[in-house]
Amino acid sequence: MGASESDAQGGDGGQDDGRSEDRDDGRDDGRDEDRRAGAGVGAGGDADADARDRRMPRWLPRALVLALLLLGCYQLLSWAFDRVLGLLLNILISFFLALAMEPAVDGLAARGMRRGLATGIVFVITLAAAGGFLAALGSVFADQITKIIENLPSYVSDVVSWINQTFHTDLDVDSLQSGVIHSDWVRQYVQSGAQNVWGISATVLGGVFQLLTVCLFTFYFAADGPRLRAALCSVLPPSRQAEVLRAWEIAVTKTGGYLYSRVLMALVSGVAHYIFLQLIGVPYAPALAAWVGVVSQFVPTVGTYLAGALPMLIAFTVDPWSAVWVLVFVTAYQQVENYILQPRITARTVDIHPAVAFGSVIAGTSLLGVIGALIAIPATATLQGFLGAYVKRYDVADERVKWGTRARRRPS
Repeated sequence: MGASESDAQGGDGGQDDGRSEDRDDGRDDGRDEDRRAGAGVGAGGDADADARDRRMPRWLPRALVLALLLLGCYQLLSWAFDRVLGLLLNILISFFLALAMEPAVDGLAARGMRRGLATGIVFVITLAAAGGFLAALGSVFADQITKIIENLPSYVSDVVSWINQTFHTDLDVDSLQSGVIHSDWVRQYVQSGAQNVWGISATVLGGVFQLLTVCLFTFYFAADGPRLRAALCSVLPPSRQAEVLRAWEIAVTKTGGYLYSRVLMALVSGVAHYIFLQLIGVPYAPALAAWVGVVSQFVPTVGTYLAGALPMLIAFTVDPWSAVWVLVFVTAYQQVENYILQPRITARTVDIHPAVAFGSVIAGTSLLGVIGALIAIPATATLQGFLGAYVKRYDVADERVKWGTRARRRPS
């Protein structure tokens, strides 16, 4: 009885131990599954985070589209600017020409003349003066080229004779002329010249069209100057309108005054050189005098030397001493102009320092070529007028500015 009871109790204990072990194993398995599930969830979260990190930012497509649009707009604007650059340059030239003409147009309009008629009169006078100057110079060059062509056979004969005498050769002028005329390079040159006729014609027509465009815009700018200013001021508040009108008046006064002073000095210079060239017997005195007057006044710094070179060359063909006298007169007149005429004529207008004028021409040529060289000096004169009107200046009391380092040695 006792053994059986103990066995039964032992069996029950064994069963209990089995149940407890089963329960423990079940708990451990559940915990392992939970750990594995948790590990799986953590791995999935890391994968999602990595995927989100590798995904393209939302702002990047918009930025790419905006960059492409900006690039396209830049290309389009560059293409349009290249196409209209010639027109813009013509308008710029016309604007400065209109500024130069406006004082004369305003003077005629103030006397009761219609503004359109006054602009036409000033315009015709300006074109006539420019055409007369070009015609005079063209006649000089055409006559010289004609003389060179007429005397070319004698020049060739003299050169061949000098070569035969110097180098003891036996060259024949007729054989040289026939060989040159029937040579291959002459034939090729003639053929290429015939092929370039259309290109030269197109260039000439393009130049004529640009000249007409400049003339048209200049006439409209000068004739409709008041209406143009009114249209510009109508979009500005009253406080700004006064500043715009003042700036416009400064530009008109300084640009027109500078050009008119230069025209007056060119006229005086041309008359003086014409009288001198006539006295010493230099041919083409009127055309050479006009050349000296215009080039010496409208080409800064080097204009005097360029202007005097042509009369000296023409005078040298007559007599070498005539060329020397022309050089002396050009130098003497330049001194008189610098110290007597120019200060009196430019006293009421703006005067530009030669170094500033020369630098402005170089800068204008670098930016806009020949057009920049033409408008550089009027633009500089206008800018100098603005600085003189808007920049406040003070007197300098220190004597070292006047005397330099010598002021330190001077007694107080």
